[in-house]
This record gives sequence, structure tokens and C-alpha cells, in this order.
Amino acid sequence: MTRTFEAGEARVVVDEQVGGRLASLQVSGVELLVTESEHPLFWGCYPMAPWAGRVRNGRFSSGGRDHQLPLRMPPHAIHGTVLDREWQWTEEDALAISLGDSWPFDGDAVQKIQLEPDRLVLELEVHSASDRFPATIGWHPWFRRRLAPNAAEVELDFTALSMFARDDEGLPTGTRVQPSSGPWDDCFADVVKEPVLEWPGFLRLQLESSSNYWVVYDEPVGAVCVEPQTGPPDGLNLDPEFVTPGNPLRARFVLSWSVPD
Repeated sequence: MTRTFEAGEARVVVDEQVGGRLASLQVSGVELLVTESEHPLFWGCYPMAPWAGRVRNGRFSSGGRDHQLPLRMPPHAIHGTVLDREWQWTEEDALAISLGDSWPFDGDAVQKIQLEPDRLVLELEVHSASDRFPATIGWHPWFRRRLAPNAAEVELDFTALSMFARDDEGLPTGTRVQPSSGPWDDCFADVVKEPVLEWPGFLRLQLESSSNYWVVYDEPVGAVCVEPQTGPPDGLNLDPEFVTPGNPLRARFVLSWSVPD
């Protein structure tokens, strides 16, 4: 089952059965997202919770105890516990899901979706039922590199003052360095100009977020991923925020578009 939202020339389809993800985002009949793949990691726009990105070897410590997460992308854990499980609609525009048995703490995630004629507002929360635990959250959109077979490729524009150095495993070391030129599979911080995606002749898409970090993954041939996250990859070890009962971790992601005349 899916649920469709429409406003003006915009149309969003949400697939609650496959991670509560945006299965489609269309503006003026043009699809912006990669809409299918054999693997749930590689399509749509899905919420990542209770961690975003990889966790080194799937291991982290909290409250004096070591924890092991399932290795979705060995040798690391990746993108949380909710991206391929079924969410439940709790309101017309809100879904929820438990964090699942593979997460060592009792809690849930809530996502809210608001579509307007010229923008989409996504909100994500992670709640704890009892214990204090670390978390990072965010979204993983797979934007199409081209919106038509012979169209120009998307152009990405943003300005960040730093990015995280990566080690031989491709994970952040915690050290921040000057941003390099792409292609990237990197996490950026100190962002002073939030990302803009422009498909010449089709659409301009402004991305905004309450999160402090952006991951850009533009190595795939057919897609570009620009991901707002509350912490960097391996954030449960490097820079977690802590969720307690009554004090959820929240994030907001706004996608605003304009179409040339």
C-alpha cells in the first residue's frame, strides 16, 4: 500500500511498507527520484534512524556497555533499522515505527510529511521509551542525475567550510579538513550555503535542514544523493546526540522548487 499527496503541480507517493520512504516525487509530471532498485538502500528518499550513515564494524558503546548492530553492508552497519520495515500511519500525514529488535534500546521513530505547491516539508523524530541512548538521524534521497534521457546532468551548488577526512575504510576519522573537489562520498560541516540542485531547463531545487551535517554521494552514474544528517557517518561513536524519555531527537528537511517559465 502507498499514500499519495498532491498540491498544485507536485505529487508525492509514500510507501509505508518499504521504510516509510518517498517512493516518488514529481513536479509538473517530472520524476525527481530514482524510483526502483533491487536493494532498499538505493532508491527513493528514506528516513535513517536511529543512526544515519555507517557505524564502524556495527559497534558502539553507551552507558558502559558495548553494543553490536547488524551488518547491513559488511563490515559495517548502515542507515539505521527502519529503512526496509513497515511503518504505520498514525495520522493523515504522519507515520511511526518501533526501532526494532536489532536496536538495543526501546524506542520509536515518527515521520511527518507536508506537501505544498512549491515545497515539501519532512520532519523526523526518534523517541526513547525508557533509556538514554545515542542517536543520529537524517534522510537519504536518491535524486536522478538526468530528468530525461538526453537532458543535461544535474548541477550541485553548495558551500561548506570543512569536510571530514576519511580513512582506508571510507569512514570519517573525526578530523575536519578543507573540502576537496568531487566526486564525493563525504560528509560536510560548517555549511554556509545549503545545497541547491539544478536540472537545466527543468527545475531548481533548494534543500534546507535543521541538521548540522550534509553527506554528498555523487559517484553513481545515474544518481546524486544529498543527505541531511544530525551527525556524521559513524556518528554513534564520533558525535552522537542523546535521546531520553520526553526529549526526542528531531530533524527537519525542506525541499523547495521552482520551474523555469
